[in-house]
Amino acid sequence: MEFDVVSLSRLQFAMTALYHFLFVPLTLGLSVIVAIMETVYVMTGRAIWRDMTKFWGTLFGINFVLGVATGITMEFQFGMNWSYYSHYVGDIFGAPLAIEGLMAFFLEATFVGLFFFGWDRMSKLGHLATAWAVAAGSNFSALWILIANGWMQNPVGASFNPATMRMEIDDFFEVIVNPVAQAKFVHTVSAGYVTAAIFVLGVSAWYMLKGRHIPLARRSMAVAASFGLLSSLSVVVLGDESGYLATEHQKMKLAAIEGMWETEPAPASFTAIGFPNQETRETQHVLQIPAALGLIATRSLNTEVPGIRDLVKSAEGRIRSGIQAYDALQAIRAARGVEAAGPAVREAFEANGRNLGYAYLLKRYVDDPRQATPEQIAQAAWDTVPQVAPLFWSFRLMVGLGIFFILLLGTFFYLASRHQLERRRWLLWVAVFAIPTPWIAAELGWVVAEFGRQPWIIEGVLPTAIAASSLGISDLLITLAGFVLFYSVLFIIEMGLMLQAIRKGPQFGHTTLPPRPAAPAAPLPGAVPAE
Repeated sequence: MEFDVVSLSRLQFAMTALYHFLFVPLTLGLSVIVAIMETVYVMTGRAIWRDMTKFWGTLFGINFVLGVATGITMEFQFGMNWSYYSHYVGDIFGAPLAIEGLMAFFLEATFVGLFFFGWDRMSKLGHLATAWAVAAGSNFSALWILIANGWMQNPVGASFNPATMRMEIDDFFEVIVNPVAQAKFVHTVSAGYVTAAIFVLGVSAWYMLKGRHIPLARRSMAVAASFGLLSSLSVVVLGDESGYLATEHQKMKLAAIEGMWETEPAPASFTAIGFPNQETRETQHVLQIPAALGLIATRSLNTEVPGIRDLVKSAEGRIRSGIQAYDALQAIRAARGVEAAGPAVREAFEANGRNLGYAYLLKRYVDDPRQATPEQIAQAAWDTVPQVAPLFWSFRLMVGLGIFFILLLGTFFYLASRHQLERRRWLLWVAVFAIPTPWIAAELGWVVAEFGRQPWIIEGVLPTAIAASSLGISDLLITLAGFVLFYSVLFIIEMGLMLQAIRKGPQFGHTTLPPRPAAPAAPLPGAVPAE
């Protein structure tokens, strides 16, 4: 990575986002699991389910507070580190962020207080409604954030206004129902559910190994296994949907994930293992699964999947079209208006305006894209190719972990249904050591989603290289170090609080396994039995 303002701004945002997402998936999943447990308590009236709700709710609360603390900083970074981006697309991007704050975050934060302090002040049904409101608020927060992120991946419902030099909303409803955003939302939320399920499963397995809080652990594992299994299966289904949408809207990302330099004829094969080489522009030692990519990417066996080389040729053509749009835009600005520029200029911009962002790729090499040489145009076209090897292996490791989650949760679901959770201690240890793995999978998913979009901050509209603020490298280095240090301290605090709460265990009722009564002593020879 080059040591410049753009790269450091990307690194700073990546670090804060990855730290923040250490807390988000557990918040999403635990909020629903806690609400499910309280629902069972209200339906059955059994105190142990109330104890379970309070115990896992405490862990949710710790995680929620840290998630809020790390999430607020990210939104400020759009204005601080990415000022041109905020200016260029603020009309669209700012709307879902504002709605998230007003509708979702306030809803969640308000009902979190009622959840923790309303146990003895509210009716059972009232408190249950509060628990589900907390879960709804958590998921609404994710919805609006992912609508904003999905628009960056597939910018629909908006267009560039040459009079204001900004992107403006044409149809806000189209922004909301953006298929990429909706698929990303359900996929991300399901991944959060899996994270929470494996967390509950692992902590409960640790209790069972230690012989503590067995009734709570047994029931918690049953809830986590059933809820997590359904969620892990939905992650696979929605991952398939994301692959299909990438074929429509982000062909280069899909080709990079596959390490597919040449167009794959129908039926396209999926590369299970390979070693992409960015310098030689080939993937070596390939092991393929016939027809699998065609089914995932096109849902057919008669459609080819374009490779990187052909997509680069297409990008070169779009760059040349973008240069014409840029030339027309300069004429519009010189004439101080679209109408004053004349019909010929207006027609030229309308015909090529959708490729204006590709002309901006040349800003890395020349101030005026109209002065670019053929060599610079060709180089800018190859800049549309992200780093292939990190994407290739991140995706495969994420998929491998997803398969592991299905097997693990399916096994514990089977054991829970047969009341055999305590018979295989080695499986309990597997559950304990599996606790960190969903976070690894989630972070890899974001690497694939965001790193695979490069060089675009908004796909096909605005390159990352011209979206950053004019900051000094020393400013970025100091703030980057500060963020890493501060977030590391927060992470250590959270880990300490969570481990302390887990070691302490539930303190609200009798959920530990009662001691077994001692076996009666054998009577002595000749002893007379007591009456």
